[in-house]
Amino acid sequence: MTSMKQELSTNAYPGRGIVVGVTPDGKQAVTAYFIMGRSSNSRNRVFVEDGRGIRTQAFDPSKLEDPSLIIYAPVRVLGTDTIVTNGDQTDTIYEGMERGETFEQSLRCREFEPDAPNYTPRISAVMHLADSKFSYEMSILKSNNGDPSSCRRFTYSYENPKAGEGHFIHTYQHDGNPLPSYEGEPTSVEIGSDIDEFTELLWSNLNEENKVSLFVRYIDIVDGSETTRIVNKNR
Repeated sequence: MTSMKQELSTNAYPGRGIVVGVTPDGKQAVTAYFIMGRSSNSRNRVFVEDGRGIRTQAFDPSKLEDPSLIIYAPVRVLGTDTIVTNGDQTDTIYEGMERGETFEQSLRCREFEPDAPNYTPRISAVMHLADSKFSYEMSILKSNNGDPSSCRRFTYSYENPKAGEGHFIHTYQHDGNPLPSYEGEPTSVEIGSDIDEFTELLWSNLNEENKVSLFVRYIDIVDGSETTRIVNKNR
């Protein structure tokens, strides 16, 4: 395992990122989602609560340019499942699972984002909590090394996850023009025991210029109670 401090502090632009894992005592399921931005349109955002989920909205509506890829619900809750993604595929997964499809099946109708030349990957995760047990899945849909004629689909499943361990997946390998897509399996990372300390660790190590918003949630694996933190650069 590596530390989230190491992962974030050494990468000026991982883009958007999802973390899922378990606290060291094995009692809390953890997820975090952050967004970053290089353009004024991407930076003009905040996270706001929306029921048990969250959504993005323009901090200054008068400066909103193209909302198509930046305004969406990153987090939605379906029963005891929590869905976390970097785009409107949150709704696709929610609706698919509501129909009885699996996480992977629900994403078959989606591809990477149509934002040439980056073709930003769609990253997604779902957390399953039932009968005092926890498991999770993560997915990335990306172009074939920048070729939009081919979509590569990867799904990773984690059953009986180890206490204190999580996995981190993000959209970009690092900064660049065009931005290079994330490569490899989700990175094995350490998960903190305290939500406020973990939130501070993530936020303080995201690049100061590019970070925009952060969401962190701890869920009690036995009773399902939730504790949430939201941090927005725009206030």
